[in-house]
Amino acid sequence: MERFHIEGDEFIPEIDLDPESNILRISGESYHEYTGEFFEPIFEWVEQFTKTPDRDVHLKFRMDYFNTASSKCFYDIIEMLNTYSDATGGSLRVSWFYEDNDLDMLESGQDYAEDSGVNIEFIPYPKGTLPY
Repeated sequence: MERFHIEGDEFIPEIDLDPESNILRISGESYHEYTGEFFEPIFEWVEQFTKTPDRDVHLKFRMDYFNTASSKCFYDIIEMLNTYSDATGGSLRVSWFYEDNDLDMLESGQDYAEDSGVNIEFIPYPKGTLPY
């Protein structure tokens, strides 16, 4: 399986999905006009990725801003990975990075955790720095 990478831009997040390390990174901003079309190959990659059992998956999520349509897609990715880890004996670790003064982003992550039942690790970082 090939690594999947999209360089982030003004309206789209950076996506780095690495099947060797089992680390999936999503970062930046996401308010693309054609959100469904943008995320379709990402969903397809995750679907293929989850066909191999017993992976210990680490999702690293660091967004500055995302719109409602992107939010739904992010939630769907978390759900896909959570279903996978429950069904195959693998594990899912989600790290939610947020600027230490961005309470809206923290609350969004807390909503994901509550709605999905996934234990999400919340990691604040100082403004103007990048955590990874």
